[in-house]
Amino acid sequence: MFGEFTLSPTQRRLLRGVQELPLIPRYFDLLCLLVERRQEAVHRRDIFDVVWSDVVVSDSALTQAIRILRRTLDDDPREPRYIRTVSRHGYRFVFPDVVEEPEGVAATPSRPRADAPALDHERVEAALGLLCSASDRSSEDEAARQEAAELLHRAGTEAALARLGLRPGHERARAYLRDARWSEAGAGGVAVLGRPGAVRTLVELTALRLRRAGTLVRRRWLSAVGGGGLAGLIAGTAGGGVLCLGPGSRMPWTVPVVLGLLGMCVGGLGAAGVAGGLALGEALVRSWRWLALAVLGALGGGSVAGLAHLVGRWTIQGLFGRDLSPVAGGFEGLVLGGAVGLGYAAATRGGEGMATPRGRERLRVALVTGGCAAAAALALAATGSHLGAMSLDFMARSFPGSQVTFDPLARLLGEATPGRLTHVAIGAGEGLAFGFGLSWGLTRRPL
Repeated sequence: MFGEFTLSPTQRRLLRGVQELPLIPRYFDLLCLLVERRQEAVHRRDIFDVVWSDVVVSDSALTQAIRILRRTLDDDPREPRYIRTVSRHGYRFVFPDVVEEPEGVAATPSRPRADAPALDHERVEAALGLLCSASDRSSEDEAARQEAAELLHRAGTEAALARLGLRPGHERARAYLRDARWSEAGAGGVAVLGRPGAVRTLVELTALRLRRAGTLVRRRWLSAVGGGGLAGLIAGTAGGGVLCLGPGSRMPWTVPVVLGLLGMCVGGLGAAGVAGGLALGEALVRSWRWLALAVLGALGGGSVAGLAHLVGRWTIQGLFGRDLSPVAGGFEGLVLGGAVGLGYAAATRGGEGMATPRGRERLRVALVTGGCAAAAALALAATGSHLGAMSLDFMARSFPGSQVTFDPLARLLGEATPGRLTHVAIGAGEGLAFGFGLSWGLTRRPL
């Protein structure tokens, strides 16, 4: 107990007297952490590691959580009674008289917060006016708009939307209301699709979320590109070693090095497209996360693979007069990207922030994602599509005198020359390595 408030971590309730004050789970966990470690100033890094342990969020998420806790506790940040900001460090719970009692003695709430009196008409109209007006994109303006959206949710989401109507700027206001419903306990739904101005609302919502998560998107994308490139390097080097040591091989020792570098380039380029779609999907979409990750992953993979195929085909045809149409292209990238997106969505939890599982959970996510990519690659290879290694084999056979041949690997699998079994085995291995490396890099938690 502190002041007029009772905090029950086991029952997960915050009471003011006998009235229960609703908080979303992460904000409740943050309050418990600050009260538990009230003898010290808790560093922002420690807060992120405890409260947002399974996801990575922008600094604004913590700022917003502290602001909502202060509003719930009627705490003034200029003269704090409960939560004080420690400059360049974090936050500290400063109320001196905290009384610890056995759990189970907390008062039973007499009524839910939803029964509180409605906010006055002038405050609601002022909030609607602010949300509808043009934004100046400053941090102070964004914070004020976030508070206005939260106020409207407390007044009643449905009533606020009814008052909003189709007044000028309603698309911008609906975007802020849609975004804020995830941080306000008890907020109602804010539909976008099928409503007037849906496209403009989606554009406003996309811009809003990108402003907040742009830095995280770039970091995760670069990390995933590195993971895909590293996986390609390892797979290419290992495959080259097998080809050099396989039955009847006459290839020089430089082949593993060359194939490793080639695999790194192909893996990194493919990851750039797929991971770009996944990072954007996590930043922009919450309600239909699995669908967004599958679609955006497919579009990212298909666009990059299609462009690379087109440039490579024009180059080979222009320089050597060879038609390389069977080489992997946009369709293969589309299928692999969609499979990676579905696997990643199935293995990670949606909600606020971008997934950053740790330890065994991170390994599980990478294996599930890699398994889905392997299944897709196996299906492509079985139906005759040329993926990375088989595309290289096709190009090598198109140029007489090439020293690269996959016959040694085929012999290990019981085939004289690369046939269906070799194609399927290599394709599944490539898919597993690509999906594993990409998701392992994507889920890396920034320092």
